[in-house]
Amino acid sequence: MAAETRTSTLILLTGLAGAGKSEAINALEDLGYFCVDNLPTRLLQHFCEQLIKGDQSLPCAVVIDSRDPEFLTLFQNALLELRKETAIETSLIFLEASDEALVRRFSQTRRPHPLSRDQSVLEGILEERRRLGSIKQSADHILDTSGLTAHELRRAFREFSQGERKIGLIVTLLSFGFKHGLPLEADLIFDVRFIANPHFVPELSALTGRDDQVREYLLSSTQASNFVEKSADYLDYLLPQYVSEGKSYLTVAIGCTGGRHRSVFVVEELNKRVKIVDGTTFRVKHRNITNA
Repeated sequence: MAAETRTSTLILLTGLAGAGKSEAINALEDLGYFCVDNLPTRLLQHFCEQLIKGDQSLPCAVVIDSRDPEFLTLFQNALLELRKETAIETSLIFLEASDEALVRRFSQTRRPHPLSRDQSVLEGILEERRRLGSIKQSADHILDTSGLTAHELRRAFREFSQGERKIGLIVTLLSFGFKHGLPLEADLIFDVRFIANPHFVPELSALTGRDDQVREYLLSSTQASNFVEKSADYLDYLLPQYVSEGKSYLTVAIGCTGGRHRSVFVVEELNKRVKIVDGTTFRVKHRNITNA
């Protein structure tokens, strides 16, 4: 009997600066991967040679990106050669985020963008996005981290490491108040200010849409119950289309005036009613109520 062919597992992490590669590599390390951050592109071939010679039961992950001046010049050819290597099972994951999220992260950390030494952060982001376009097209998986917490990012990589080989659609149902501004991360926005407002009912004003009294009040309204039913049907139709298209992140924002009653109620009801499609993960976020 011929000896069983063994393969090493290698995840290549790349993408936009500020998109969460450091958090991703930490998550993979927690999951048992041997991890290397900021590997020079020129050393990738040598690293893989050592990987084949070593303990092939130990999965590895490497962050390799435009911090290396030779990355854009060498990476595509290095990836082609690596994909020819049958002894290594390779997955290229590209991390990205919206311009707004990246600008906010660089502002919070006060770190310069690697391509914006003599220009604005946004100009650096746009330039890097342009340069990495072809590498993004070569990726096996693209993950938008715009609204992900560290915990959610870790969960996404846990699912990947368990053999699913697919990072599915992460759906955020977000309640908000229009008077506090539109959520920048929203892909779809529903305005529910046409529904009767519990704020003007004295015994309900101090409560939120998560309280049973408010729920019962709103479900007694034909406007509210019909909207929830039709919106759930719409999302039941829409989500499989996004999964099929390969979208990785979707924020459905529900807005009322203050973001405490109607929008919160609708988000909670949709979370109960919308069908969970294979490859989707749901999260609920109430932007304008405390302890949310």
